[in-house]
Amino acid sequence: MIKFGGRWFTSIALCGLMLGSAGCEEEPPPAPPATPDCSAPPEVSSPDWVPCRLKEMTLEEKVGQLFMTHAYGTSAADADPKMVESNRKDHGLDTAEQLVERYHLGGIIYFTWANNLQTPEQIARLSNGLQEVAMRQERAIPLLVATDQEHGVVVRVTEPATQFPGNMALGATQDVETARQAAAITGRELRALGINQNFGTVADVNSNPLNPVIGVRSFGLDPLRVAAFTQVQVVAQQGEGTASTVKHFPGHGDTDVDSHYGLPIINHSRQQFDAVDLPPFVAAIDAEVDAIMSAHIVVPALESSGLPATLSHAIMTDLLRGQLGFKGVVVSDSLSMQGAKPYGDQSDARVPVEALKAGVDLLLMPQRIDVAYNAVRDAVNSGEISQERLDEAVGRILTLKQKRGVLAQPLVELAGLQRVGAAEHLAAANAITERGITLVKNEASVLPLKPEVGKVLVTGWGVTATATLTQELARRGRSVETVETGTSPTQAKIDAAVASAARADVTVVLVNRVWTSNAQKALVRALQGANKPVVVVSVREPYDLAHLPDVSTYVATYGYQPVSMKALARVLVGEVNPSGHLPVSIPEAGTGSGVLYPMGHGLSYDG
Repeated sequence: MIKFGGRWFTSIALCGLMLGSAGCEEEPPPAPPATPDCSAPPEVSSPDWVPCRLKEMTLEEKVGQLFMTHAYGTSAADADPKMVESNRKDHGLDTAEQLVERYHLGGIIYFTWANNLQTPEQIARLSNGLQEVAMRQERAIPLLVATDQEHGVVVRVTEPATQFPGNMALGATQDVETARQAAAITGRELRALGINQNFGTVADVNSNPLNPVIGVRSFGLDPLRVAAFTQVQVVAQQGEGTASTVKHFPGHGDTDVDSHYGLPIINHSRQQFDAVDLPPFVAAIDAEVDAIMSAHIVVPALESSGLPATLSHAIMTDLLRGQLGFKGVVVSDSLSMQGAKPYGDQSDARVPVEALKAGVDLLLMPQRIDVAYNAVRDAVNSGEISQERLDEAVGRILTLKQKRGVLAQPLVELAGLQRVGAAEHLAAANAITERGITLVKNEASVLPLKPEVGKVLVTGWGVTATATLTQELARRGRSVETVETGTSPTQAKIDAAVASAARADVTVVLVNRVWTSNAQKALVRALQGANKPVVVVSVREPYDLAHLPDVSTYVATYGYQPVSMKALARVLVGEVNPSGHLPVSIPEAGTGSGVLYPMGHGLSYDG
């Protein structure tokens, strides 16, 4: 470790990359821990609370704190037969209440598919109900309650909570203040719902245009800009009392495999990791981020065994803790993902144990909680996992709960729900979203749509996206026809869209990852053949333009949620002058070096 200006870095090279290498110095040894006074139960805010609580806890309670998983239902004791059946299938228990009681869980994670997220009041009552279950245990330790509120393409809590367009759209604003505002509002609203941890800041640098799992979830291509955006989000979110988690360490940006379904291999050299992948994590650590999530990726330059990073002591401990100096909680990505199953049929039992040995503290969503829990408990009893390592991991989790006020205030007041979707939050989201919309090509000066353009066809991908755009254009006096064609339009759908285009003055076609869909490319070509102006809008990654070489008008929104489509409508009609700039470069299709449009490119209506 080296130090510059009060900040620690992994190497002279990385220090030089971030700030310049002059003045770097070696890290001093840590001070020895003080012996806590446990003669009387300390207050939850006391520095002695964590070590004293560790002395009291049973092995079973400690092991339980290491796990965070999902549970089905709108309440802690939801008796709906479908919820009970789902809980029995996944966990062998009927309710979330039973799950917390049986395994002394450290945390619960919310999902829409688990029926956890319906209305703000329901979510807050669920959170309070779960905390009450945890608090009535012999060792009353409140839960971490988490979700993945990244915004954009990964969002769990939907309207009326404030929605933002996602990281790449924020990166397109070129202003870290937009990221700070988005994170602060998100943290404030989640905390009001009783959600005290967000797995929401993606620190990956999207260096592979064909990345199937990161893409617009990244702030962009420039490591230092991604680092700056990551850092402000950490500070802002934690400032609102919500624990921040950055992901996916050591960097998931250069892969063409989705770790949900396979095991990606990242072939960066160590020098590339220092220059490209690590700076955002260094910036997060500098901001004292609460947690860092591991990636289920193989990194030969950092771990020679072929194991994924989550199970690598060299990555999780030697690099993240030893070289980067991270002191917070390391949380695994979901252990039910395919990338976390290197041991075949034995993975359900072996992976949690090996992850802990590698340096992971919080084990997220094991495939079978009973198997994982018993395996970890047995590994401690056998000495495979030392008591010291167990206490270290549990101590970090308890410290996180202490830092974020979870111990002192586990319950939320329903009166605080007025903060969720507050008018000023929605106004900020709209203004931020507008600033990210990027006009990439406008060769025929079709945009902004002129007053005489009365009939508009909205077609292409996305039922909700096309419907929202149609509604917003109609509100502005345009006669709009909609032909939604889906991810892979049939010839009949293409023919219907072309027939409608012939009746319109302008066609707006939404595309989503056309490099994966020849049918979407065929749709755009057919619409161009109708001899009417065509505006192509990429509603996800902006790389689609490389696969549509003859397009003359092209807009990138980096998202397809209603907040993005509403902003797009304002840009199309000229209410808003586009000001976004590409946060990634658009490469030529099929080449390793050619660039069609560089990072930073962006047009406006006034030149």
